[in-house]
Amino acid sequence: MTEADMSFYKGRKVLVTGHTGFKGSWMTKVLLLAGAEVSGYALEPPTEPSLFKQMNLAKDMNSLEGDVRDLDHLKKVFKEIKPEVVIHMAAQPLVRDSYKKPVHTYETNVMGTVNLLECIRISDSVRSVVNVTTDKVYRNEEREEGYREDEYLDGYDPYSNSKSCSELVTGSYRNSFLQEQGIAVSTMRAGNVIGGGDYAADRIVPDCMRAAEAGRHITVRNPGSIRPYQHVLEPVMAYLMVAARQFDCFELSGSYNVGPEDCDCVSTGTLAELFCELWEEKTGKHICWLAQSTSGPHEANFLKLNCGKIKDTFGWKPHWHIRDALKDCVDFKNRTEAAGIYIEQQIRKYAAPE
Repeated sequence: MTEADMSFYKGRKVLVTGHTGFKGSWMTKVLLLAGAEVSGYALEPPTEPSLFKQMNLAKDMNSLEGDVRDLDHLKKVFKEIKPEVVIHMAAQPLVRDSYKKPVHTYETNVMGTVNLLECIRISDSVRSVVNVTTDKVYRNEEREEGYREDEYLDGYDPYSNSKSCSELVTGSYRNSFLQEQGIAVSTMRAGNVIGGGDYAADRIVPDCMRAAEAGRHITVRNPGSIRPYQHVLEPVMAYLMVAARQFDCFELSGSYNVGPEDCDCVSTGTLAELFCELWEEKTGKHICWLAQSTSGPHEANFLKLNCGKIKDTFGWKPHWHIRDALKDCVDFKNRTEAAGIYIEQQIRKYAAPE
């Protein structure tokens, strides 16, 4: 995101759903640094500890507790704050949880999207919207070629499928209502994000961190699975770039993949190995990882994105390689400064001119 994109947000009213989550906390911090008037709508932070609380973000924004499944409440929020830009990140975001709670997952990820878009449809203030989905929206054929935005949407598990549905709902609202109203709407499909302050269960980097801190071997469920790992700032900055650029140019709205270069699409085992190396460099403590056989639910073995569209349309490109992203996770855990100060330093480092 350029300096012009950042300056676009100064004094701008922005609503972020899901702001109390890991990615939402990074998003909120970026917007606050850009001078935006930020409102957030979400449930309580999903983890303890939480990055949102560690950075004490609530004191600098309008943080509202609410559930995207509650249409009446969401309507009141839109009427009260009158957002100009909406970044929709509220979701049930975990594949394994979606097998345990499929109805909740669909209610949140599909009807939550419907409710949000309905509020936008009847709003007289919104001009630009980004709906954050996932790289898992595509029908996965376990191929090496990256998926393009025009390919078939058919996520396998309840989480992935609910996000495919969210994409279709967004397209319908765009075609049926929002295009005519001049409201630009894009969906953005990001790969697996990593970065400081992620405490979620059943995610590889937080699992590595917990094991290392406890002095245990790291257990890896699917060491051969390949994913498009990237630092959380890559998609966050891309979402904000698209929201800013399409604000006055409706033609830029659409669907965009956001992922790393091919060299950073690595296996889970490679990621764990690199984590062990970086942890030892930072702390002097040796750890190792072990493959763990699992009888758990189906998860894709190979997933990669083709990001040619966002590169060609906006001149976007990833900033940091996988080692940089993973080093941030290790450094955050072993930092000496407050979480908010550390995150601000990383944001400024990322945004600095090359």
